[in-house]
Amino acid sequence: MTPTVRRIEYTDQPDYTRLGGEAFGVPAAGPTVPTSEEWAASGFREWGAFDDDGLAARLRVYGFTSWFHGERVPTAGVAGVAVEPERRGSGHLARLFGAALDEAREQGDVLSTLFPSAPGIYRRLGYEVIGSFDDVDVPLQNLNRVSAPAGVTTRRAGTADFDAVVAVHRRWAAVQNGPVSRAEKPFWTPPEKFFADYTGVTLAVDAAGETVGFASWNRGEGYTPATTVMEIDDLIALTPDAARALWRTLGTFSTVVGTARVATSGLDPAWLVLPDLSTSVHAAHPYMLRVLDVAGALGGLSSVLEGARVPFAVRGAAGLAGAWTLTVSDGVTHLERDAVAVEDAHHERPVLGPNGLALLYAGAQSAANLRIGGHLTGPADHDAVLTALFAGRQLHVRDYF
Repeated sequence: MTPTVRRIEYTDQPDYTRLGGEAFGVPAAGPTVPTSEEWAASGFREWGAFDDDGLAARLRVYGFTSWFHGERVPTAGVAGVAVEPERRGSGHLARLFGAALDEAREQGDVLSTLFPSAPGIYRRLGYEVIGSFDDVDVPLQNLNRVSAPAGVTTRRAGTADFDAVVAVHRRWAAVQNGPVSRAEKPFWTPPEKFFADYTGVTLAVDAAGETVGFASWNRGEGYTPATTVMEIDDLIALTPDAARALWRTLGTFSTVVGTARVATSGLDPAWLVLPDLSTSVHAAHPYMLRVLDVAGALGGLSSVLEGARVPFAVRGAAGLAGAWTLTVSDGVTHLERDAVAVEDAHHERPVLGPNGLALLYAGAQSAANLRIGGHLTGPADHDAVLTALFAGRQLHVRDYF
């Protein structure tokens, strides 16, 4: 029987919750089914695949915007993917993703991202690993050796400082590829809840009184350095002295806290002020991306490559396959669809697979490396321009879902 794939209704919540509990573990008391009011207010887009035995597979979609190439890009974040163990390998997941991503396109999402438990499953669906969200342990005693900042001090933030915290995050995120903008639920939270979630939020303030960084932290239990861990959700600095000021403030806990467990990604500039990198990765969460709409994702990007012209094609993915010519005029990329069959395109233009398109768009790999990985074929004449069009921004993600 071909399963029925549809949106989850509230009456499906007991089975939906049970299946999620099987996949991700449940507290001793068992999984909690949300009330109808909680479920209606969540804003999630939940999907299920049903067969004769009921719910076989499920997933959840978050609609948000993420920063790529200086713009907030509509993104479908996929989470909570689960298939009943007895029905794995039956094609339920592909059908489920097909329906959920079709709806995402209809709603204007041009990208989809997820944190995979097993990347190989999602590569077959066109997703590729572009970075990682990691929890990194930093010995607090090392922070005492960070150079003193010049002209930057720290102070505790309150709800009146919420806009300043948001502005720092936005300035930082806008020059990266990948961060969730935190402009939509569930990543946007009211000021009162934001501050209630932490032991403290520390601001870095320059001599002119401008907020140039912040750290949000939970102190942790205990006062024995060998066993006590402080958790840092964000440490974002817009200047090196802001980074120094924040690190040194956290370091003042070193007599009672041994480790700062920092949520981070890539090599953030804030880490460049540390005297050494004697750190360890406590947990790593690979982050995957899939382009849903070629023209929507690649068109309208700011570019200094005025006059550039690159024909290319995308193969092997429903909704993506086709041939285009990308040009840069007036500082912006433009895409025109070409009447060229994809199977013939490799004779005249570079051809990307869906995984290669994701890696290129994110600036995670050069065209040369995509060829090494088998994600780019055809003539190499345009490789340097393809690389330059999408490179130049670090990949960072700071929100897990």
